[in-house]
Amino acid sequence: MSTSQQTASWSELFSGKNGIRAVALCGGVVVHAINVYIVTTIMPSVVQDLGGLEYYAWNTTLFIAASILGSALSSSAIGRLGLRSSYLSAILIFILGSMGAAMTPSMTLLLVARTIQGLGGGLLLGLSFASVRMVFAPRFWPRTMALISSMWGVATLAGPAVGGIFAESGAWRLAFWSTVPVAVGVALLVNSQLKTKQEQRESRLVQTPILKIVLLTLSVLVLSFGSLTTSWPLMMLCLVVVVSIIYGIARDDLNGNNPLFPSGTYSLKQPLGSLYAGIGLMSIGVTSEVFIPYFLQHIHGIRPFAAGYMTALMSAGWTTGSILMSGRSRQFANKLLIISPLLSALCLAILGVLMPWQALSLHHHMTWVMFIPLFGVGLGVGMIWPHLSTRVFLSTQPGQENMASAAITTLQMYAMSIGAALAGMITTAAGFNTGTLAGAQRSASWLLLCFALMPIIFVCVSKAARQAGQPTEPPADA
Repeated sequence: MSTSQQTASWSELFSGKNGIRAVALCGGVVVHAINVYIVTTIMPSVVQDLGGLEYYAWNTTLFIAASILGSALSSSAIGRLGLRSSYLSAILIFILGSMGAAMTPSMTLLLVARTIQGLGGGLLLGLSFASVRMVFAPRFWPRTMALISSMWGVATLAGPAVGGIFAESGAWRLAFWSTVPVAVGVALLVNSQLKTKQEQRESRLVQTPILKIVLLTLSVLVLSFGSLTTSWPLMMLCLVVVVSIIYGIARDDLNGNNPLFPSGTYSLKQPLGSLYAGIGLMSIGVTSEVFIPYFLQHIHGIRPFAAGYMTALMSAGWTTGSILMSGRSRQFANKLLIISPLLSALCLAILGVLMPWQALSLHHHMTWVMFIPLFGVGLGVGMIWPHLSTRVFLSTQPGQENMASAAITTLQMYAMSIGAALAGMITTAAGFNTGTLAGAQRSASWLLLCFALMPIIFVCVSKAARQAGQPTEPPADA
C-alpha cells in the first residue's frame, strides 16, 4: 500500500462527517480509559465499604485479563457482526458490567462485574484501532491514530478527578454509574455515523483461536500471582510457565492455520515483528507509573491528589508527542524511531536517580525537577506511537488487516500487564513489601533503572521497523 498521499491536516480530520466519526471512534477509548483511572481512585473507598482487601489487586488483574480477551475477539466480531453492530455490542457489555459494579453487594460480585467491564472495554479498544483502517482513507491514519492515543491522556487527567469527587463524598457507586450515560452517548454516535453499505463486514470470516486467547489471558494471571510472592523459586516457576505459554502460542501460529497474530509477528527481521516489539517494549516502559504515586507519597511526602497528577505527566507527554509528531514525513519518523526511545530511556534513568533521593524534597524543595523526566517518559512514547501503529497497517499481508490492527491493542494491554507484574517482582525483590523508607527507595531505583532498558532494547531491534513500507514509498520527499 502506498503512503505517497500527503497526510491529512487536523482541520480536514475534524471537518464534516470525518470529525463526527473520529469522535465516535475516540468515544470507545474514552469510556474504557476513564473507567480505568476512576476505579483506581475509588478502590480504597470500595474496600472500606465492601471489605475484601486481599482481592484489591485482582480488580485490576481480572479487568486487564478480560480486556485482552475482548480486544483479541474484536477482529472476529467485525467479520461476523459488522463494525457498527460490534461496537454497539461492546458498549452494551460494558454498560452491563458498570451497572453490576455499581449495585454489587460484595467484593466477589464486584470482581465478576469488573471482568464483564473489561471484556466490553477490550472490545471497544480493539474495534477503535481496526476502525481507523475501515472508516478513513490512508492519509487520515496518522492523525486519527494520534487522536485515539491522546484519549488516554484525557482519561488520565479526568479520571482521578471524577473518581476523587465521588470517593470523597462517600458515593463510590455513583462513580460506576457516571460512565453509563457517556457509554450511551457513544452508542448513539456509533449508530448514526458508522452506517455503511455492508456494515464493514469482511468478506472472509475470521476464525477466532479461542484456546490461544484463553492461554494468553491465563499467562497474565500466572505472572500476576508471581508478583505477589517473595519466593524466588515460585517467581521463576511463574516466569517459566508464562514463557512456555508464549512459546506454545508462537509455535502454533507459525505452523497452524488459525493464528492469533499475523504473519511476520515472531521475527524481528520482519517489519511487523519489529513494530510489535516497539509497541510491547515501549508499553512496558511506561507501566512504571503504577508505582510512581506510592514513591512520591512515601519518599517525598507528596499528597495523594498531587502525586496522582504528577504521575499523569507521563500521559500528558504521550498525548503531546502523538499530536506534535503524527504528521511527520517518513524520513523524519525513521529518526524518531531511534531518538524517541532513547529519550524515554534517559528520562526513566533520571527518575531512577531522583526518585529515591529524599533530600530532593526534604532539604532542597525541588520536587518540581521530576516534572521534566516524568513528562519526557511519555513524550518519547507518544512521538513514535502513531508511526508504529500506521506502519503496522502498511506491513500486513492482504487478508490479515483486521487481525493486525486488533493485535495492536491486544499486544499493548498484554505488555502493560506483563510490565506491571514484572514491576511487582522487581519491587518485591528490592524490599518494597517491608513498608519502610529504605525499601521504597531501593524499589524506586531498581524499578526505574531496569525499565529504562526496555526502550533501549527496541532501538537495538528497530531496523526492520524503520524499513516498514519502504518498497512502495517514493525515494524522497519533494
